[in-house]
Amino acid sequence: METSLFQPNEVHVGQDVEGRAFAVDGEDIARYRAGTASDVGTGGVAPALTYHSECYRNLAWYLPNLIGNLHARQEWELFHPFAVGDAIRSRTTVVDRYRKRNRDYVVAEVLLTDPDGRWLQRSRTHQSFLAETPHGEMVVDRDRERRADRVFTLPEGSGEEIALAPRVVSHAMCTAFSGPSRNYHTDVEMARALGFPDIVVQGMMSVCFVADLLTTRFGTGFLAAGKLDVRLVNVIWPGDAITARGKVREVAAEGSGRRVHLDVWCAKADGTVTVIGTASARG
Repeated sequence: METSLFQPNEVHVGQDVEGRAFAVDGEDIARYRAGTASDVGTGGVAPALTYHSECYRNLAWYLPNLIGNLHARQEWELFHPFAVGDAIRSRTTVVDRYRKRNRDYVVAEVLLTDPDGRWLQRSRTHQSFLAETPHGEMVVDRDRERRADRVFTLPEGSGEEIALAPRVVSHAMCTAFSGPSRNYHTDVEMARALGFPDIVVQGMMSVCFVADLLTTRFGTGFLAAGKLDVRLVNVIWPGDAITARGKVREVAAEGSGRRVHLDVWCAKADGTVTVIGTASARG
């Protein structure tokens, strides 16, 4: 049913961005591992965020001004793992729009189900767009992360600490993760055309590092019952060494078991935080 609430081609809450039907492919897992330097996803079970960029397959939910657009926040809920050969259906819907300071935000929700409709995962991607187009200037430069408002306090306390070994982001990883097409995550010229000094490492890569951290620690407890909510606060550039970390904040009873709540983050070698937020898993 058509409505007159929105202008033609206007990005709006409730917009159906469609989806697809596909089967989990071993090549998808191999591409994930090449793009994240990951060692999860063995034995045919797919890494938690194998289809991390499903929301970007159709950009009909993007606003027109692409100059300086950034991935701002990522939410994920996992309900059931999937393996090579499993049939999956995806559907993307715009579920929110809001403005903060000089940026407009659009939130796209992706639902992954099996053919019978069973929920496998639900994710929400918050993408930010400059409200006004800048003229002839870098909208995000390498010095931005040194500003006082880009420094973030890390959690303290006596909870269990977990970490992955640092992963140095290479151009090859960017191509595997965000390619093979030329875009501002894989090509310097295209990055500069959008107001960045260099390739912008896709924000979702840090989110995947955190998911790998939680999978390594909790296994099926994350793959079948995990939650993740992080803000992407500083840009990663090729050559940065990124370490994913977590600290247990609380362990709470949940039915016959327990849920472990954590603070999670990724940081560069110099301590610059790139993503920060919370997560939980059955543990």
